[in-house]
Amino acid sequence: MGVSRLDVLYRRLLLTKLFIQGWGKPEDLKRLFAFRKIIGNRERCKDLVQKDYPVFIDKVEDHTDCKIHNGHFISPLEHFVPGILPAESIKARFQFIVPKKWKRHRPVCIHLAGTGDHFFWRRRTLMARPMIKESGMASLLLENPYYILRNFKKPKDQLRSSLKNVSDLFVMGGALILESAALLHWLEREGFWPLGMTGISMGGHMASLAVTNWPKPIPLIPCLSWTTASSVFTTGVLSRAVNWRELEKQYCEHPVYEEEIINMLEYCGTDSFRMGQEFVKNAPGSFDRLSDLDLTHDLLDLHSPERDHQMGLRSSCSQPGTGGHASDSALLMGRRERDGLDQMLSAVSSSGPHLDMLHAKNITCGAGQRHSLQRESLCFMKGVMDECTHIANFSVPVDPSLIIIVQAKEDAYIPRTGVRSLQEIWPGCEVRYLNGGHVSAYLFKQGLFRQAIYDAYDRFLQKYSSL
Repeated sequence: MGVSRLDVLYRRLLLTKLFIQGWGKPEDLKRLFAFRKIIGNRERCKDLVQKDYPVFIDKVEDHTDCKIHNGHFISPLEHFVPGILPAESIKARFQFIVPKKWKRHRPVCIHLAGTGDHFFWRRRTLMARPMIKESGMASLLLENPYYILRNFKKPKDQLRSSLKNVSDLFVMGGALILESAALLHWLEREGFWPLGMTGISMGGHMASLAVTNWPKPIPLIPCLSWTTASSVFTTGVLSRAVNWRELEKQYCEHPVYEEEIINMLEYCGTDSFRMGQEFVKNAPGSFDRLSDLDLTHDLLDLHSPERDHQMGLRSSCSQPGTGGHASDSALLMGRRERDGLDQMLSAVSSSGPHLDMLHAKNITCGAGQRHSLQRESLCFMKGVMDECTHIANFSVPVDPSLIIIVQAKEDAYIPRTGVRSLQEIWPGCEVRYLNGGHVSAYLFKQGLFRQAIYDAYDRFLQKYSSL
């Protein structure tokens, strides 16, 4: 299956860069990885957020079809990883949209926001209010950390929705997991039932992570999301927006990433090895599709003078006696043989703007030398992303049969090639595929997203109507 030309064109029109300040503080990454090991296990974290966690309603607006409750609470993440959230994001804000008349039970669906979905109007207009009209279902819309409504301003120096550091994405995920638990407890206390979660794109992935921690059966409808964010930032069209130069520079200058942080990563499956096998099997088709889309021309300025200078700098940064990054990379990838690692990196390159790295001149700095800085940074990005976002690093939801995933067949933002499927990780879940890509599905398929929500709730009521 090819990728959507509309997805590629839309991304080209956006000029914003991601992770402009780099990886984030090494100390923050260490704290986040340690906390991930807690929230990745439902038995260890199910009681982190107490059932009576305080949630406050600030204002109620009366509309013809619904009432809109605006509320807030303190993010539980601030209690467990103090200081990791920017001050502007500690107070979580939400909007609760309730029908004036309930049709059946008092169902509520929590909608987490996708990238760039600041405020509530988009989710309210495209999902929440139609859901009231079609099914009488209430919706709770939570604003993401780092977004404007958290404290009516974004963190300092943040441009639009572009997170400044790679670690910011992991902070956002940890916060949303605990905040979702706080809201689910609150809704239960208020007598709403059944409860479920959804989201589109990044919102769908965050909803998936949140549900892995909920100790009860719950409907989950992730739309336009998949197993891990690593492919999004290494092989999808968003990889073109990543500030690779800064990431490579920091990786070179700070050995803590290579010498300490890599050792904290837990590889969660066979994705990388499979990715290499799949690429080798289908390489000609992969080359043809990417050539047609013209994605291979110096999109990351890989052959610039600055790049050559950095390559030389990386060589000078390599210290004898550190064990060499080849062994660290093997650890990161589950101690596969070097050939398996090479296959993985080739596959990563084949499905995104890193196709240049397939050429030997970009892969190594010379016979017997370590992998290039470019390859090491890409490998490290995949490792840290998988550590904190790969679904296999979290508990399986209590009842996967209540999960309906909606995917676009030609999604260029969320690559699925070489990545473990959600059906493999969550046996019993359902995947529905739509024609087209990420952008067209978001613009024109909202009705199908809503139908998947209704179907998942009906499935829940058939199995658990006596709860």
